[in-house]
Amino acid sequence: MSGRVTAVSSNGEYSFTKPNRDSVRLLAGLGVEGDVHAGVTVKHRSRVAQDPTQPNLRQVHLIHEELFTEVGEEGFKVTPGALGENITTCGIDLLGLPVGTLLYIGDSAVLEVTGLRNPCLQIDNFQDGLLKQVVGRDEAGNIVRKAGIMSVVRESGVVCPGDTIERELPSGPHRPLDRV
Repeated sequence: MSGRVTAVSSNGEYSFTKPNRDSVRLLAGLGVEGDVHAGVTVKHRSRVAQDPTQPNLRQVHLIHEELFTEVGEEGFKVTPGALGENITTCGIDLLGLPVGTLLYIGDSAVLEVTGLRNPCLQIDNFQDGLLKQVVGRDEAGNIVRKAGIMSVVRESGVVCPGDTIERELPSGPHRPLDRV
């Protein structure tokens, strides 16, 4: 299964949305160069408040562009970078990947999938009612999070719109994604 990068975004300041860029540089063990969430330890404010020494398992946020179409059918307008993601994708089932999947992007970048983004109330501040579209429940009553996945950078590289994404599943039993 392969996919494609449709947009890349970063911001050096805390804000909900991130402006699109022509490219982003991923730095091994850190995240997106110049992005406010890059670092070895947690950078998301809620995580820092809990324990600032936690490892940063949320260095790079990816969202599938197909989500924008889905919420668009409910009247919401969401574009790449609007939900704070660094890499917008298409053609790859991000939410179906197990923990530990490697994503090879472009010529040299490699990400390791760590878990699901846990959407917060800021999404409703962006567009009222959108949180219910990206977090819901399945038939069995289990919480379903659709606002993308989080990852860490294993190999540095430049990522641009149009780059291909190849996945390598981990060996052994697969662990489904959970929030990180």
